[in-house]
Amino acid sequence: MPESKRGKRRRGSQAARTTSSSPSTKPKPLSGGNANSSIPGLPWLAAGAIVLAILVVGFILIRPFGGGTAAASPPGAASSPGASVAAGNGSCPTSQPAALPAGETRTVTLTTPKGPMTLKIEADLSPIAAGNFVALASCGFYDGTPFHRTPTLQDGTPFVIQGGDPTGTGTGGPGYTIQDEAVTTPYKRGTVAMARSQSPNSVGSQFFIVLDDKDGDILKSANTYQIIGNVTAGMETADAIFAASGGVELPPNPITITTATVAKP
Repeated sequence: MPESKRGKRRRGSQAARTTSSSPSTKPKPLSGGNANSSIPGLPWLAAGAIVLAILVVGFILIRPFGGGTAAASPPGAASSPGASVAAGNGSCPTSQPAALPAGETRTVTLTTPKGPMTLKIEADLSPIAAGNFVALASCGFYDGTPFHRTPTLQDGTPFVIQGGDPTGTGTGGPGYTIQDEAVTTPYKRGTVAMARSQSPNSVGSQFFIVLDDKDGDILKSANTYQIIGNVTAGMETADAIFAASGGVELPPNPITITTATVAKP
């Protein structure tokens, strides 16, 4: 065989061997998962569903309670502490105030155009958060602030009314944040808790009131919103505030807190 033809044949054979031995650059098709799966890609679908569920719960918890000076949220939550604004009578704290002494309680009365609400704030639930809330209520920080969030669960169940942001945007607060504390009691209708973002130690001035026992199932999945007390009178006012908003996430004409006063029981 002529040299030129033999060279071509050898080069052709080498090219064929090189091609067959090179690793494929094409992605391998997804397998159906384990041997028990009758639906191809079922594990991937399940994983995707789990991720989606986590994102939905995260949005409900963090977005609603967002704004550490706010979390999550809850439903949700979040965002950062936010800048302080001119609020209160000039004597409001500028950093974490003293914790409410163990065993002590305070009665905080919120007056609104829809009626009053009486809150029992208990040190033994979350002493740092309770002391913070009482300090802000005492200096007039909450006077004139709106219930800027009134989210509803997907099935129509009223979730919470959230307030305490003097800017009414969900991102404002007192200009400082406080230390996190463990949640040791369940969330239920009438529970008063502090809003926060996803970040640790992000609680500021924002708080929320739980409107239905069913909401506790959502909130406990995060279980990071410091509980400071409960509504002892005036839950019908909380319901009226929610109803006035139409149950929308961010009501265009939110009901405001006229005054917040503090008393020792």
